[in-house]
Amino acid sequence: MLRLRYLIPIALMAYLLTGLTQVRPEERAVVWRFGQIVAHPGPGLWIGLPWGIDRVERVPVRTVRQLTVGYDPASWAESTSTPVGQFLTGDQNLVNVQLVLDYAIGESDQELDDYVLHQNLVETTLNRSVEATVSEWVAGRSVDQVLLTGNAALPSWVMDRLSERLPAFRLGVRLQRVSISYLAPPEEVRAAFEAVTQAQTAVRTREFQARQDAAQRERQADAIRYKLDQEASEYRDSQLRQAWADAAEFAAQLAAFREVAQANPDALALLWWDEIRKALQGLKSRGGRIEPLDANLGTAGLDLTQLITPPKR
Repeated sequence: MLRLRYLIPIALMAYLLTGLTQVRPEERAVVWRFGQIVAHPGPGLWIGLPWGIDRVERVPVRTVRQLTVGYDPASWAESTSTPVGQFLTGDQNLVNVQLVLDYAIGESDQELDDYVLHQNLVETTLNRSVEATVSEWVAGRSVDQVLLTGNAALPSWVMDRLSERLPAFRLGVRLQRVSISYLAPPEEVRAAFEAVTQAQTAVRTREFQARQDAAQRERQADAIRYKLDQEASEYRDSQLRQAWADAAEFAAQLAAFREVAQANPDALALLWWDEIRKALQGLKSRGGRIEPLDANLGTAGLDLTQLITPPKR
């Protein structure tokens, strides 16, 4: 009887302690009471009603979860049916796609409520939503576009579309990242696609080299054009300077002649003979032959044959 008197308080104390819950720093809790959500305690010690009255669900809101969606090469190797994750392109070809979704549970009270109410449907709904979104993207493009641009373009497409569509399902999760882990044609035609891809890569490489060569030739032509423009500009400037100098010199000579002509009427003849002298000196300095013609004048006029020296034999 004495033992029973001590056991009852101890059992009652242990029962009351079931109302204590430790919520970790990376968690939020949802408290159910008689089938209804009554509280959303944060990290720390939560003191509630004991078991049977309160039920506490701790939710790791800061844990990033991963979900793989689509084609699985390992399972397809052992299967004979149409694989999951095989999609039809816009030009009636098949491609196998596998994506990885990173998501986390929302931290707001409404998101916590939505998650604990629909947590059994989260992965199934995400899986089907991703497959529908990928199918939509692949069906609008050719197989070449899918294989060449899918790794870069498809994740952002899926991320944008799911961000718009998931709130309607009230799953209480937030997408963090979408990535492509596998994107390839079916194994039966993969070799042919790889050959085509290699040929296309070779074509693009040659096109890139051709563009580089064209750009280099354009730069060389621009350099030559610039050099010729500079030389032409310098030649033009030098000719203009020389012309202005010659014009200034002529104007100075003309002014000097007019002054001399007023005092000496024979000034023009003097200038004439001075120019003749300069011309004869120039001819002589260049190895020219200068002889007077008076000795070759006869009754029939000027005999030029006497000026020609017969060649030596």
